[in-house]
Amino acid sequence: MAVRVRYDTHEFDKVDIHLRSLRSNQEFEDKDGQAAALGISSASWPLFGIVWPSGQVLAHHLFQTDFKDKRILEVGCGIGLTSILLNHLEADITATDYHPQAEGFMQRNTDLNDDPRVPFVRTGWADPITGLGEFDLIIGSDLLYEDEHVQQLADFICQHSKPQGQVILVDPGRGRHARFSRAMAEAGFSLLAERPQQPGFLIAPFKGVILSYSR
Repeated sequence: MAVRVRYDTHEFDKVDIHLRSLRSNQEFEDKDGQAAALGISSASWPLFGIVWPSGQVLAHHLFQTDFKDKRILEVGCGIGLTSILLNHLEADITATDYHPQAEGFMQRNTDLNDDPRVPFVRTGWADPITGLGEFDLIIGSDLLYEDEHVQQLADFICQHSKPQGQVILVDPGRGRHARFSRAMAEAGFSLLAERPQQPGFLIAPFKGVILSYSR
């Protein structure tokens, strides 16, 4: 049985982004066992395909950020709202995610918005060499799920950040961003943390932070 999907429109001032996502976090389909072979359980399988509050906060934050002439990498893009938005705005964006279905959903969504395809690489943070190169700006949302992700993500970002690169992450408050920030500080990054005012596009209060790193 195929997964059920939903269609929504996300508004950014006068810019509309149409998005096809999973209908709920109960959807699951792994006929060929590709996700299982990557260590993705049935419980975590749907997480890539949901529009999470942190992803919405990141997209709206980037919409108001000056990204002109910057090479941008989204890490753990999931359904890819921010990448799809930036691509629609003609930014130089590359997306990555570990999930085997992420690329298919993203490219279907770029078609929905009549845009060219987003360059996409399926990769994990523990991969030693990805061939992605270096970026001016690295972005992501709700990435620190597990303790082992802290150092893996910091190492991955350092591998792909230019010497004077910037990093913008949105964390919903899972209790790991302080350790992550220490790892980033050891790599020469300074931190500016800010709590966004309650976004009008979210129903529930957002208790997370926007973490901006630079060096």
